[in-house]
Amino acid sequence: MVEVRHITGLVLAGGRGTRMGGVDKGLQDFQGQPLALHALNRLQPQVATLMLNANRHLADYAAFGVPVWPDADAEFTGPLAGMLAGLTHCTTPFLATVPCDAPLFPLDLVQRLAAVDADIVVATAADDSGVQRLQPVFCLLRTDLHASLAQFLAAGGRKVGQWMAQHHCVRVAFAEPQAFANANTQAELTEIQHKINL
Repeated sequence: MVEVRHITGLVLAGGRGTRMGGVDKGLQDFQGQPLALHALNRLQPQVATLMLNANRHLADYAAFGVPVWPDADAEFTGPLAGMLAGLTHCTTPFLATVPCDAPLFPLDLVQRLAAVDADIVVATAADDSGVQRLQPVFCLLRTDLHASLAQFLAAGGRKVGQWMAQHHCVRVAFAEPQAFANANTQAELTEIQHKINL
């Protein structure tokens, strides 16, 4: 079991938001506050310290009161680039990552991931047909994986699962699939808000 004091939390908000019309997804409203701030507040009790990965509107994100780290380049190469930014600046042995666009992630997410001893511990959740699907950006990483991830990205790698497969990676199943519902579009964001207001 990894102790909370050894875990830094990272909210990933560095994407292009292409399917949301190119808006900065982390700054979209959810229950009266930006999605990324909601994610930070939900993650905060689960970790020792927080930071955020973003590539646009850095001053807006800095106003949330945590360190903001952009990707190493301006290519928007996906969540692994955000994870690498987190690993680069992480001062604890472990880094827990969540995306900014899944506002209902479990309040005990990190605790359940931290109960497993592995290089990488990643969440899975059942889809509508009951099949456990990888939730690759909900994970706990050893900070010393920095060099491995940097090398993978430098070689052109982009797929989270492909990089994770190179290491001792353990999956933890979660029974609440709705907890990992993510808002790729404005319609999906509205639907998630509607569900919790029922």
